[in-house]
Amino acid sequence: MGDEPGRRTIGVRGLALGIAAMAGVVTASNVLVQYPLNDWLTWGALSYPFAFLVTDLTNRRFGPGGARRAVLAGFACAVALSAWLATPRIAAASGSAFLIAQLADVQVFDRLRNAKWWQAPLASSALGSILDTALFFSLAFAGTGLPWTTWALGDLAVKAGFALVLLIPFRLLLDATRPPAGAGAGAAA
Repeated sequence: MGDEPGRRTIGVRGLALGIAAMAGVVTASNVLVQYPLNDWLTWGALSYPFAFLVTDLTNRRFGPGGARRAVLAGFACAVALSAWLATPRIAAASGSAFLIAQLADVQVFDRLRNAKWWQAPLASSALGSILDTALFFSLAFAGTGLPWTTWALGDLAVKAGFALVLLIPFRLLLDATRPPAGAGAGAAA
């Protein structure tokens, strides 16, 4: 982010926006996952894929270190809010799944950041979606009598579809999330 005070302020504001977006998306998803849309899907499946978009845009702008900071701060906020607004079990399951999936997303995105523009967000979101779905649904709903395996399959299918659709806003925001000049190789995209 450089040593200039104005640049640092812009970077902090941008990172704070990423953290707030992450916490909001995850908290909303944790509340919405408690409400089935149909026999194979909960409402949370429609909101959570945006967490991967936020992570990837943050990674593009601030590099993997900034993205990890946003994930960790978003994780802390979302778990606290989810324990209050959802249930402690959902908060713990979400926190575990979110942390592992999003940190994997950061790593995969960073390794592929110099590939074609769509490869890093698509591959990182795909891996993150698989990890998140498997961990979250097994921890949140196994043994409850609810159709969690069906919900998990529906959730994963929606996340796969969203990973493709969210390439559109990712592409549209490429210029807006360009790393600042002189940000170093770690934030280059």
